[in-house]
Amino acid sequence: MPTNILVAGVGGQGILLVGKLIARAAQLAGFQVKTSEIHGMAQRGGSVITHVRYGPEVYSPVIAPGTADFLLAFEKLEGRRALPFLRPEGLIILNDYTLPPLRVALGLEAYPSDTEEYLARRHRLLLVPALAEARRYGLDSRSVNVLLAGVLAACTAIAREIWEEALRDVLPPRFLEVNQRAFARGFDLSITWRHNTAEGVVNQCGTSQWNAFHGKS
Repeated sequence: MPTNILVAGVGGQGILLVGKLIARAAQLAGFQVKTSEIHGMAQRGGSVITHVRYGPEVYSPVIAPGTADFLLAFEKLEGRRALPFLRPEGLIILNDYTLPPLRVALGLEAYPSDTEEYLARRHRLLLVPALAEARRYGLDSRSVNVLLAGVLAACTAIAREIWEEALRDVLPPRFLEVNQRAFARGFDLSITWRHNTAEGVVNQCGTSQWNAFHGKS
């Protein structure tokens, strides 16, 4: 069975780069890979979704609703919109970030205030304060996407060194060092989350108590 990863967010968040990184890591691991991208109306601010499927045999580049193993959401509302793609046992990796869409900015609609709770009631949820973590470790805010990719990478069966090789393949040399640090931070945080999950440091909904991890990683 293929592994299905859906990456969702808005234009300008580096989603397409993360899709390329996932695909390259899967190729280096010896899998067949197929990808598909859906762009919103605007280059920045419009919805962007990347489908990545990899496995021994993959026939379609599109993830069917209810079959994604991972939903990596760079923005809260975009994660909520993409939720129908996730299978019941799937994992949501949710960036703790909001970017109100145009209709909300114009006052025509309200931004949902209960997105974290809504998601956690339905699936396992890992809420990641990616920008805060990047700033905490002196990383460029533009490396948030790769930090989130590191969180995802640690949840897959692909070895860390393969992901690191993929990172070298897809990034220009001048951006490599800061993104290597961002990836490593995300990967290590994800391992800490999995360890604490095994010890029961999560609530009943499966929402990560991320603040409890500081000082332990």
